[in-house]
Amino acid sequence: MPRPEVQAPPEIFYNETEARKYTTSSRIIEIQAKISERALELLALPNDGVPRLLLDIGCGSGLSGETLSENGHHWIGYDISESMLNVALEREAEGDILLADMGQGLGLRPGVVDGAISISAVQWLCYADKSSHEPRMRLKAFFGSLYRCLARGARAVLQLYAENMDQSEMIMMYAMRAGFAGGIVVDWPHSSKARKAYLVLTCGPPSVQSYLPKGKGEDGAMCSEDDESDDDRNQTVGIYDRTRPRKKAKINKNGKGKEWVFKKKEQMRRKGYSVPPDTKYTARKRKAHF
Repeated sequence: MPRPEVQAPPEIFYNETEARKYTTSSRIIEIQAKISERALELLALPNDGVPRLLLDIGCGSGLSGETLSENGHHWIGYDISESMLNVALEREAEGDILLADMGQGLGLRPGVVDGAISISAVQWLCYADKSSHEPRMRLKAFFGSLYRCLARGARAVLQLYAENMDQSEMIMMYAMRAGFAGGIVVDWPHSSKARKAYLVLTCGPPSVQSYLPKGKGEDGAMCSEDDESDDDRNQTVGIYDRTRPRKKAKINKNGKGKEWVFKKKEQMRRKGYSVPPDTKYTARKRKAHF
């Protein structure tokens, strides 16, 4: 069966029929609860009994939000599927839910959120569903707005199903460019059924808070013995530091930049020609008119 991401845009794929089928499946409810519990664990929130304000990005019908509510936290849910959100309202989800496209940014005030989770949603940004959609620009808008709205030191845990390594690298690259530190934590790396990947990001430069936890192995609760081989071990894949792209040196249309001009003037001086002295205005582009 082809992946949902290649069948239709999320707001079309998750229509009323699919939304109700998704929410009434006992198997999906169980899986969502386990993944949400794991994402909340990876957030590493202080165990002080104080409720936190969290984001649930791609909240759907509110299954993952239930886990946040059960743990005493307040949450804001984003989803692009109106049908999914209608089901969430019928189920009386306790969070505040918004119909929004995360690829256009989250639109929250800076530093107001204590953490964020996302269950099987971020990989949708890698697909261009409309002629106006550019996956790289959508990832940039999403991670930039997520970084801004998180409090410094807060974490975002994004569980995703990337189609291939290129998608994983593209998602990670734009997260790092936004300013995050972190990497990918893989639970049950040797199991084709139970394997889960979590992008664990910390808002701010690398620090003690941005360490990556270990992925779950044999002794975890999410996988049965039938799904796992005897040689399963904890595994963490991909540890990254924050990197911002360096600005490229300006080069004119002929490919001759400032260094080329200085070199050429030096050659002329050696030949005995009268050459104007080098200044900060040398090789600077002139405007077409005053």
